[in-house]
Amino acid sequence: MKQFVFLFLFLFSGIIAFAQTKAFKPGQVWYDTEGHPINAHGGGFLFHEGTYYWFGQIMIPGKRGSDAWVGVSCYSSTDLYNWENEGVAFHVEDHASHQVTRGSKIERPKVIFNEKTKKFVMWWHHDINGQGHKNAMAGIAISDNVSGPYQFVRVFRPLSGFLPFNVSEEDLSRDIPEMAMTYPFNGGELPVSADSLLLYKRDIHIGQMVRDMTLFVDDDGKAYHIYSSEENSTLHIAELSADYLGYTGKFARFFSGRFMEAPTLFKRNGKYYMINSGCTGWNPNEARSAWAPSIWGPWEEFGNPSIGKESEITFNSQGTFVLPVQGKKNAYIFVADRWNPANPIDGRYVWLPISFEGERPILRWKDTWDLEIFD
Repeated sequence: MKQFVFLFLFLFSGIIAFAQTKAFKPGQVWYDTEGHPINAHGGGFLFHEGTYYWFGQIMIPGKRGSDAWVGVSCYSSTDLYNWENEGVAFHVEDHASHQVTRGSKIERPKVIFNEKTKKFVMWWHHDINGQGHKNAMAGIAISDNVSGPYQFVRVFRPLSGFLPFNVSEEDLSRDIPEMAMTYPFNGGELPVSADSLLLYKRDIHIGQMVRDMTLFVDDDGKAYHIYSSEENSTLHIAELSADYLGYTGKFARFFSGRFMEAPTLFKRNGKYYMINSGCTGWNPNEARSAWAPSIWGPWEEFGNPSIGKESEITFNSQGTFVLPVQGKKNAYIFVADRWNPANPIDGRYVWLPISFEGERPILRWKDTWDLEIFD
């Protein structure tokens, strides 16, 4: 009898673990097909050969759980509801002297596929173990297979020797103010305007700062790196090289002094859209939205896209990606994280459909929803 009960419980638990879901439930624990909570924070997504792939930071319990002790995870799905764990796509190193050693910061990983080289390229925001966020570097890894393993290429400060193309001749001729070299920046408010500090000129020799970031591949195959820079005060958009492993040197500054974090970028009907956040650390804030006729602007802000209860804190979440739904016209999902700094592994995922009022993207809370909302 005991053996029968044990067998029943084992089989029943298996049925629960592998039960298929057909709805999104924002803010609730989301289990993979083996019945384990999905561990892919600050995520990025790639659709490749009929399958979606979700890459994200692997968190562990405890206050330092957001540091990179394991690496970057990969999950796969054909329906967006049910995700299979593909394992660790990119591993941190055990060698203390390595730039991606355990305890480093590997944040907001994004993967894109290069049609010419047939390589999968991963980028992330990187900081060296024990140095907080002061390094503000970009990291790159590459793989022949979508789920990895990804091989480390380098971490670096980008665009050394280049200046943004959309700055005035007057600014280019001005000297860098002493304050830009000596002020104790903390990633928050600036004492004067971002433009007057010329922080992009300050960093021309060592490269530009990279913090919260995303990648975007346009219809023509050109790829772009979008990242918070200049002590978090200003967003940069930089064109990647043909192999996606570096830059062409063409980049521009946008939203100067607006402290745009958590950038997301997507394209709809030939126009470009962003949903970003303010810069308040772990604490959620009002999202910001904007659109432009070209990726190089001019960018026009719409304000907070969130409507309803808790809209002032973007439903207690911060965006990380806008996911186009394949096979449905103008169907986009706002993918966000609900951070938990006391125990980062318990951070939850908030996925919401994006609707539009004219050109303005709109987010409304839903306890549960499915893809039929786009029909």
